Amino acid sequence: MIYGIVNHPIHSFIRNILLIGCLIPVATRVGPAHPIDAPDATKTGPVIVIGFVGGFVRHDNMVHSAVQVAAHLRQKYPSGVYVEVLENRRREEAHAKIIRMVDIDRNGVLSSEEKRNARIVLYGHSWGASEVVTLARELERDGLPVLLTVQVDSVAKRGENDKIIPTNVAEAANFYQLDGFLHGEPQIRAADPARTRILGNFRSDYKANPIACQQYPWYDRLFMKSHTEIEGDPKVWNQVESLIHSRLPPTNRTLMPQPFAGMKRGK
Repeated sequence: MIYGIVNHPIHSFIRNILLIGCLIPVATRVGPAHPIDAPDATKTGPVIVIGFVGGFVRHDNMVHSAVQVAAHLRQKYPSGVYVEVLENRRREEAHAKIIRMVDIDRNGVLSSEEKRNARIVLYGHSWGASEVVTLARELERDGLPVLLTVQVDSVAKRGENDKIIPTNVAEAANFYQLDGFLHGEPQIRAADPARTRILGNFRSDYKANPIACQQYPWYDRLFMKSHTEIEGDPKVWNQVESLIHSRLPPTNRTLMPQPFAGMKRGK
């Protein structure tokens, strides 16, 4: 009886020590896998695709291929991709909109993570192509990367340089023609070839392969014939659209080339 009374607290003490010894390594292993205050994964906004039309074309004029590209993209990417096409005079509006969309937490300041996660594609025709490069340069000053720029028959606006692609652009492509009175920049180059890949300067010849652009005004077809032809060339714009698609997230929809309205090869 005395032996049982004396040893009972000793047994309890030993059991407690063993129990604590077993729990300590378990807590050490399990604890870090489920941190109480672990932050959620960083949220990212949609891929931003901004297009610019040339000349004095309206952003909603469906005759023009840059507008049609935007419509095709919206149809194929109902979510996860933001697409807008604007008049070339509205570059600053586009710039402000991009900044707002990249600012995920809406605190008015772009963090290094928000900048790093930005996904931006820019394309345009004529003056609109010049605005593409100028906007990319503004985004460079903001510390924002650009996945892709595409210029179609780029005509530089006064005070702008559409030849040199800034270092924040990962890849750039240039489509042009040299047949008309008004023609595009024949060669773009990277400010830093180690940071920007020029996909190519692709020339179209409309003397041998004319494009009928019957829906365009007669004065465009008369005075800016080749410049209008490349703007209405379905082969060029299917390539533009394909390049943009390749920088967008996967979609469950079948991506078939969309027809460009009102354009056909001339005889």
